[in-house]
Amino acid sequence: MALTLTSPAFADGERIPSTFARDGENLMPPLRWTGVPDGARSLVLVVEDPDAPRGTFRHLGIYDISSDQSGLSQGASPGVGESFRFARNDFGNTAYDGPQPPVGHGVHHYHFRLAAISEPRLGILGEVSVADVWDKARKLLIEEATLVGTYER
Repeated sequence: MALTLTSPAFADGERIPSTFARDGENLMPPLRWTGVPDGARSLVLVVEDPDAPRGTFRHLGIYDISSDQSGLSQGASPGVGESFRFARNDFGNTAYDGPQPPVGHGVHHYHFRLAAISEPRLGILGEVSVADVWDKARKLLIEEATLVGTYER
């Protein structure tokens, strides 16, 4: 069974509800996954906008997600009992920041990318960028799944 990433908030290729946009409630959408491959010891999740005017813009990076988890709840954040950590996004925040494309720039595509990796932790101490987390995760990649949502202002 292949690694699959879905959201009950929007279907692949569909519009992300404004609740999850930066000019809405800016909540992280709920996510579910299935088919975590054998040998996966943890998961990494990033959200990227390749349609940004200055190149790919990273809205979220979460790493050290237990391979036993089957998803993240709406508004998920690290807390008591959670093993995962947030990377610094391109807004400069160690949190989720939703879509906020320039007004009139057209439809942007937000790629939610889930990586199953071969190590239980990335071994990152201190603050790190989403780009650096993804670069490190790709070297340990077993399998990847993508969910794309759109947004336009």
